[in-house]
Amino acid sequence: MSFKWRLHGNGRTINPGEVVMPDERMSWSITFGIGAQHVVAMFGATFLVPLLTGFEPSTTLFFTGMGTILFLLITSGRLPSYLGSSFALIAPIGAVTGYIAGGGGALDPAKAALAQGGVIATGAALALVGLIVHFAGAHWIDKLMPPIVTGAIVSLIGFNLAPAAWNNVQQAPITALVTIVAILLVTVLFRGIFGRLSILIGVIIGYLTAVIRGEVDFSAISDAAWLGVPQFRAPAFDLSLLGLFVPVVLVLVAENVGHVKSVSAMTGQDLDDVTGRALFADGISTMFAGAGGGSGTTTYAENIGVMAATRVYSTAAYFVAAFIALGLSMFPKFGQLIATIPAGVLGGAATVLYGMIGMLGVRIWVQNRVDFSDPVNLNTAAVAMVVAIANYTWHWGDMVFEGIALGSFAAIIIYHAMRAISRWRGTSQEAATPASAPAGTELEQQS
Repeated sequence: MSFKWRLHGNGRTINPGEVVMPDERMSWSITFGIGAQHVVAMFGATFLVPLLTGFEPSTTLFFTGMGTILFLLITSGRLPSYLGSSFALIAPIGAVTGYIAGGGGALDPAKAALAQGGVIATGAALALVGLIVHFAGAHWIDKLMPPIVTGAIVSLIGFNLAPAAWNNVQQAPITALVTIVAILLVTVLFRGIFGRLSILIGVIIGYLTAVIRGEVDFSAISDAAWLGVPQFRAPAFDLSLLGLFVPVVLVLVAENVGHVKSVSAMTGQDLDDVTGRALFADGISTMFAGAGGGSGTTTYAENIGVMAATRVYSTAAYFVAAFIALGLSMFPKFGQLIATIPAGVLGGAATVLYGMIGMLGVRIWVQNRVDFSDPVNLNTAAVAMVVAIANYTWHWGDMVFEGIALGSFAAIIIYHAMRAISRWRGTSQEAATPASAPAGTELEQQS
């Protein structure tokens, strides 16, 4: 694709039943408006990641914009997507830095640099998977991670993070409760794009509540400049920490594959051949972010919601969104404003989001009609979930593996070992394989 988008119709209207394809665009004024919607859609979830990990919000926003541009270039503009912050990396980053959002302590730069090294390792592993998929095909991913395994891995990430949400909630329970209630009410009171922005709107309402209650410190905003480049930070590396980060690749693979399938279904295009490039692009973007102090990236389901609402799948709108994000990252006062969001608001939003991540794994099971009367499926999920929720920890030499890593490995190993043995012994109770729904985890989906 040469990135010379064809004008769809008259560029101003979309006829019933029509969609604007990735290689088309509306008029530039409409395209700019849709791009701005994409920025707003990803905003709430994307900024929660740096706030919960102590990373710089403006730096994170900068790398989401750069990552989106890289993604569009590597996929030749065939796959519309915004690369926002990945929630899958919150737990390993927190395990390395020991940072507790709203806990009063500052982020240790040395530990943050080590966490960035882990983010880079995650991105490198994902890029390698992308290269393998590009040349060998993606069928082996479905074999390695069938729906029972994918659902378990997604669920255990959300539920493993639950204590982090509680740490914030208990610091300002009233503000947290207002935030939770606001998110839930907006979700059911409104349809379309407004309803899909429930996290963002809920955070705003919670923030206003915190201001009224005197829980917000504005001093850092007045000290910040109006214009300036984001704060970049060099990474550091420690091989003993890789066990915390690399298993996250399993989730990022599932997210990207699911995104490709979702866009294929909505546009009617066969995009299987671009799956490898999508994985590779997200891997490179995550490495790039880790190298400068940003959070790892992933394809964002919130933006699929915008596409579904507008019926515009034009990659031109995503280029616009990326450049808007880059522009906003150059306003230090804006970044400091985001950083003033207090613990109670973060705790309320995290309660909904972490729980949503957990339930999205359950949704994968439901959509794919996973049979839990089959002991293999039941035990795969049971062991993996408890290992993650209790945050089992295993030290192997200098390497440390915690709940998410151990739970993810347990899901894969238990499933394949038990399935092989049951088939060999003739005790298998697996039913005929149903038609599978798209295996996308939609990890950062708001509604």
